[in-house]
Amino acid sequence: MVSKALGAFITASSILMPSIALADKPLNAPSAAGTRVNSDPESLLRYGLPVTTKELQDITSSIESVKANLRTRRLPFAQIDLKKAEERINKNGEKILTSMPASHKAAAQASLARLKQKISPVAEAITAELNAGQGSLQQQSYLDLANTEENNLSAELSTFAELLVPDDYKRDIPEEYKGLPVLQGRAEIEMVIKKPDNSKYDVDGKLYDQVKINMVIDGYNAPLTGGNIVDLVNKGYYNNKKVDRSDGFVIQVGDNTQCGEECPEGTVHGYVPSGSTAERKIPLEISLKGDKELLYGISSEDEQRGSEAAVLPFQAYGALGMAREEYDANSASTQFFWLLFESDLTPAGKNLLDGRYSCFGYTITGADLLKGVKEGDVIKSAKVVAGADRLVL
Repeated sequence: MVSKALGAFITASSILMPSIALADKPLNAPSAAGTRVNSDPESLLRYGLPVTTKELQDITSSIESVKANLRTRRLPFAQIDLKKAEERINKNGEKILTSMPASHKAAAQASLARLKQKISPVAEAITAELNAGQGSLQQQSYLDLANTEENNLSAELSTFAELLVPDDYKRDIPEEYKGLPVLQGRAEIEMVIKKPDNSKYDVDGKLYDQVKINMVIDGYNAPLTGGNIVDLVNKGYYNNKKVDRSDGFVIQVGDNTQCGEECPEGTVHGYVPSGSTAERKIPLEISLKGDKELLYGISSEDEQRGSEAAVLPFQAYGALGMAREEYDANSASTQFFWLLFESDLTPAGKNLLDGRYSCFGYTITGADLLKGVKEGDVIKSAKVVAGADRLVL
């Protein structure tokens, strides 16, 4: 069994693997309550891209402001931001195209055209919502439609932005880790979780037969961690694995045993490649803003850089982190966790996870359903649905 969290803020030892001690009381970390925290996984992935332009950043800022204002029902402000986004796309879209890699220009041109087309449906839905007035039976459906169309717009923005990254972009991997799988770019994994007795999940009063989620694995900032996970999914490792831990803070899976903390000393909890007797382990892998190279085998705190921001921060519900032993930075193998992010528990930029654990991606659909997952639930299937060709073995 994995160790259990005992408070709102926990030590590094609490996210992990079997037989790890943890603090007996919460730590006094400052709260991010009252501040605006970017907890949008797709936004965090866009900001995590290794290539961008000032013009694209301006467009991104406007479109993300539309989403924020829709969420808080500040519809006139959403209209203003949408108009600004449209103006910036029309003014600078072609300029951004000139920065695209030659092999991506055709796809980028098509994406830019779709980006322009997806402005109008958002604008029309917002206008319909404003015209409906308070008390209208149609009001909520118009607002829902506005959010849906904005999500489509944001998804296209992500597609367009990622096309800026050259096909040959890759991180330098230290020589001692070059035998490990590498994810060059991003991949998407679909996972289905069910209860062992096939009963339903009750999430916020709505019943579900299963929890189906999609996760983007980011090989730009976690090529070894991402490569390890994608390789294991391809091998079917997580199929029929039970959830090892669900405590309201994290959901953790991947232990290859059923004995947990009761296992005899020396028990292998991770993946042993065919033909080998040794467990495959991967190093702690941290991407800090402004750095060309990644940190390997050491936390940002131990590197005396604990205050610096991570490119992939643990500040989205369903953020993906690699579990490891407390005192061994290079001990991760198969166990990973979803962080059930709450800004009061893990304040952005001040939590105890950034720089200590490898964040390797985010849950982009179905994250809200994770709150219903309990210890003992079963991963019925896990498969790579996009980006499998980016895995280098």
